[in-house]
Amino acid sequence: MAVNSGFILDLTVTLGASASGGYIASRMRQPVLLGYLLSGLVIGPLGLQLISDADAIQSLAELGVAFLLFSLGVQFSLAELNRVRNVALQGSLLQIGLTTAAVATISSLLGWANSWVQGIFLGTVLSLSSTAVVLKTLTERGETNTRHGQIMLAILIAQDLALGVMLAIVPSLNSQGSILLVLGLALLKVGIFIGVAIAAGYGLVPRMIRAVARTESAELFLLTLLALCLSVALVTARLGLSIEIGAFAAGLMIAEIDYADHALSRFLPLRDTFACLFFTSIGMLIDPQILIQNAGVILGLVALVMVGKALIVLPVVLSFGYSFKTALRSSLGINQIGEFSFVLVLVGLENNLISEQTYLLLLGTTAITLVFTPILFKSATPIAETLLKSPRIRPFLSIWESPQEMWVEEDLTNHIVVAGYGRVGQVVVNILQQQGHYPVLIIENNEAAIQTLRHHKMHYILGDADSEQILEKAHLDKAIALAITLPDPASTRLLLKRSLAINPTLDVIARAHVTAEIDSLTQAGAREVVQPEFEAALELGSHLLKILGNAPMDIQSTMEAIRHNRYLSIRGGR
Repeated sequence: MAVNSGFILDLTVTLGASASGGYIASRMRQPVLLGYLLSGLVIGPLGLQLISDADAIQSLAELGVAFLLFSLGVQFSLAELNRVRNVALQGSLLQIGLTTAAVATISSLLGWANSWVQGIFLGTVLSLSSTAVVLKTLTERGETNTRHGQIMLAILIAQDLALGVMLAIVPSLNSQGSILLVLGLALLKVGIFIGVAIAAGYGLVPRMIRAVARTESAELFLLTLLALCLSVALVTARLGLSIEIGAFAAGLMIAEIDYADHALSRFLPLRDTFACLFFTSIGMLIDPQILIQNAGVILGLVALVMVGKALIVLPVVLSFGYSFKTALRSSLGINQIGEFSFVLVLVGLENNLISEQTYLLLLGTTAITLVFTPILFKSATPIAETLLKSPRIRPFLSIWESPQEMWVEEDLTNHIVVAGYGRVGQVVVNILQQQGHYPVLIIENNEAAIQTLRHHKMHYILGDADSEQILEKAHLDKAIALAITLPDPASTRLLLKRSLAINPTLDVIARAHVTAEIDSLTQAGAREVVQPEFEAALELGSHLLKILGNAPMDIQSTMEAIRHNRYLSIRGGR
């Protein structure tokens, strides 16, 4: 069998350059995504030309996007989507519609588009944001399950669903009288596919996955996942929809079964490898000469796109009752041009909806917005805090920072405040309720969770726990303890700082998401910092010591010593 040594060499160079670029970016405390993009630019056909067959790398990169969407589907809970269904459906339609209308109007008035049809097409291209980049950024920051993370991912998934309709409509934009017909057919295809996917997700797929899992063969399990992901993606491609939608739907099919976490753990290494190829392949598309020759125009377009989309997304999210900080984080997280816009732009080029020059400018602009996304998103919280502290701006912004709804007795005292009513927070509250010695006040920004608290007639405040306006209503100066179970590390640190500013003697117990947070939260004033993985290890260790015959008192003293020293004796490399 003949071996294509050229392709193997290209793949080796690509992976090696990606690893080197990611390492350099990480050492410079920059997102590794930036390293992947720059490495693609350096080795690509428009850079040092170290790659002889860029098309083959691009094909593998498409698998990376499909695998990213598949893993997102596995992690995406329908219950979580239901919590933000309004902003996911209505909000995304508003965002797409407003962005398309704004771009079409501006491009037509400034002469960037020769007709309204071309302006509308440019609007649809710019309305899409990057699921892959945002998901990667949220994952690296541990914020996929935060309020703003769920909002962003929900809007992005809705955009991806809209992409299938856009791809079906674009070829008919230059024709007369067929747009409504094509739109109707596209919606019919989407409806049929969703119906079949739901049926398969409840019937066939779970049985197949369980049967394969019983074989206890790791490689067979992984092969089944790959076959499921790619086969469903192929079906959507045949229907004229995107393969990414099929991959996401395949992930959703197994998201609710018992083996979802096991499937994800097996799939992650493969996903990360191909996702790396995808981001590197984007870098290969960047033409340095185009960037240099049109630097001023491209930077202007970047600023216009990122500021404009943020200004559109911000009021859309605010209109659904979310706080200003949540809305700002969301708006600065999805204000780039998406990687799927590359596909849409190519279709537009083939159908004479844009010129070659516009195509290249859009390519450079998109790539730069993808690079700026992690940097800008990181600055969202400091920007929000600065604006909220401004004496001139704060009175206006406080409208969205006040509690949406609450039930707190005015004479509440000697109570325990629990920030966050997720899985961890619910367990903490149940323990406190069973003891019944102290009243409990829960701060939560999820309306579905608040409904449960209303039903059980418990004290609650609906809003972001790290908001100063929310904390003012929690009577922290009269509380005896605060348990922080928030899924967002940044909100945890901010809440700890503000709660101790209100009550310096307050006993604060915080949840650490990563090992590095243990020391930082302790130094910030937390009385106890709990790391879930370490606690699980301690429980396993105590049971093993008990089986081996150690005295219960000795086991307890050992575990308490480890906790007292903030897990130092069991931390890796310490």
